[in-house]
This record gives sequence, C-alpha cells and structure tokens, in this order.
Amino acid sequence: MSNIEKLQPASRGDTLMYIPYYGKELHEILPHALSLYQQGFLEGERVIEGKANIPFVAIWYVSKLPAEPTRCRIQFNGSAELSYEINLSNSEFIEYLIVLIKNFKSTRQTDFSQKFYRKLLRLDD
Repeated sequence: MSNIEKLQPASRGDTLMYIPYYGKELHEILPHALSLYQQGFLEGERVIEGKANIPFVAIWYVSKLPAEPTRCRIQFNGSAELSYEINLSNSEFIEYLIVLIKNFKSTRQTDFSQKFYRKLLRLDD
C-alpha cells in the first residue's frame, strides 16, 4: 500500500492558511497534500511510456508558511548523477503535490506531473 493511501489530513489550522492559494476544485485534496508535504519526503516512480518506470526519492525542507521557499531534491534510480534540485514557494510545491495525489487516485501511480518535471529540468526557462 502506498503512503498516499495512509495519509491523514493536515489540521484545519494548517490548511486554512493555504486555502486562498488554490481554486475550490483543489480544496478537497489540500489537507492530504499538506500532510504529505509535512512528511518531507516521497518515494515514487517516474512513469515512462513503453519502458520500465524509474524509481525516485524526493526530499524537501518543510516550513509552515505558504510564501516561504522550499528546496526539493529528487534522486532517480538511487544514483547521485541523477539528482536534481528545484527551489519554489511552498504554495506552488503543494499544488504539485495536490496534482500528484489526484493523479494517484485515478492511475494508482505515485508520480509528479509533466509540468513539475518541465520546471525541475528547467525546460521552460
């Protein structure tokens, strides 16, 4: 069982601070995304169409405020050469976690969105 399925929602107090950052359609998943964020790490698999999935571990610095920056580091396949870092605001990172949880519910796969990977790899800069 994935740790996403075991997530307990974050407290209402923690969640209230983040509600203004997201549209109503994301509010239902927000407490679970915040709970995942508060763990400071995630194990998943990058889904590669037609190939074997690539396992990854993501770790990040946890802080309380939506506008504070967080640094997320992702390592693929347990290889130091395949490590990437991204700096973004907590509210933006938590939105990626919301999307990850939404996708997990439909695909049963723990993976970040294409949009997240484009930002991680700086493909849109």
